[in-house]
Amino acid sequence: MKIFEQPKQQEWASILARPVMDDTALRATVRTVLDDVRARGDEAIIEYTEKFDGVLLKDFAFDENELIEAEAALSHELKTAIQTAAENITTFHQAQLQAPSVIETMPGVRCWRKSVGIETVGIYIPGGTAPLFSTVLMLGIPAHLAGCKRIVLCSPPDKNGQLHPAIIYAAKLVGVTHIYKIGGVQAIAAMAYGTRTVPKVYKIFGPGNQYVTCAKQLVQMEGLAIDMPAGPSEVCVLADASANPDFVAADLLSQAEHGADSQVLLVSTDQAMIPRVLDAVAKQLESLPRKALAAKALEHSRAVYLPDVEEAIALVNAYAAEHLIIAKDNAAEVAAQIVNAGSVFIGHYSPESVGDYASGTNHTLPTNGFAHAYSGVSVDAFVKKITYQQLSQQGLNNIAETVRLMAEAEGLDAHARAVIIRRQHLEASS
Repeated sequence: MKIFEQPKQQEWASILARPVMDDTALRATVRTVLDDVRARGDEAIIEYTEKFDGVLLKDFAFDENELIEAEAALSHELKTAIQTAAENITTFHQAQLQAPSVIETMPGVRCWRKSVGIETVGIYIPGGTAPLFSTVLMLGIPAHLAGCKRIVLCSPPDKNGQLHPAIIYAAKLVGVTHIYKIGGVQAIAAMAYGTRTVPKVYKIFGPGNQYVTCAKQLVQMEGLAIDMPAGPSEVCVLADASANPDFVAADLLSQAEHGADSQVLLVSTDQAMIPRVLDAVAKQLESLPRKALAAKALEHSRAVYLPDVEEAIALVNAYAAEHLIIAKDNAAEVAAQIVNAGSVFIGHYSPESVGDYASGTNHTLPTNGFAHAYSGVSVDAFVKKITYQQLSQQGLNNIAETVRLMAEAEGLDAHARAVIIRRQHLEASS
């Protein structure tokens, strides 16, 4: 990690920059696969699955018998852990559901808004270096609560043509209705365009590598909704002298191990804390199975010393981290001043990993600075909010003149006549 001591504000932008790659060639490759799947459907998916995943699957739809095998393959302890996480995530997201509230804006004019589940949604679950069955819970549960009728899951098969058993188990637990052994760009294409086997969806959710992310962005340009712009995973830790260096190091590494393109940022108001944390990082790194990936991520990560607390908070808000950990004794007070972050972890005993798995909040969060304007996934992400209005005869009479004057002033006479004709009808029948 590169260390910066008391950088000037004009230097912040370069210090906080995320890793950038030239995706020109990548986009061309992804576009080719998308177009091929759109043209040839299942046949193209079979070919790309063999080419990229190394397995020939004539049938990539989920077999119910695989559920029995998946349950048998998981330990009782892991199944219990998944169930506990699912319960917490359900409890948190259930509270986001709201009954329609009817508002009478003026006598006889009633307006309300109702949340309606998106009929068919797609969720992509990576299965390569890390089979993210936790993401099945994070996406499947709010989709089910929102009332989505079809929840389509795609995840890449292993060399034996199987999905990780925990992915299957979690999918059935949360109400996923369709499961397919398809990965990469071909999975995004299948859900975006539909094939003989895979239903077309209206919105795609879920993380993925650079190819999957690029595919989601390209289909979004064609009018399909996606959850949010996505980039590599990241964490920022704001620490002072009260922080435990071992805790902070573990939090930094928990994100660095996601991949070589991940980024971690340490911001400390205590100068002595930075070398202590870096020593702890070096020690913990040695025993990590994903040491090589984490080490690569650390190469483009940063540690910043800013003695002034308010300035440190301003830097953190400028970064707009996907995950922000406040490792301070007065963490709650500082948290109240955070305006840009995907999810905030308050205090010394709130590691980012609890949010990734089981506390209840959603771990599908905006990265790459998009937390300046985007929220993490919630039940709201799986619904459309439709507004309604119902006017009585009294209500129409009360509002008609307002509408007529505004419509005529805009030169939209047909709009005006829509209320004038109704009012004349009421006057004639009274």
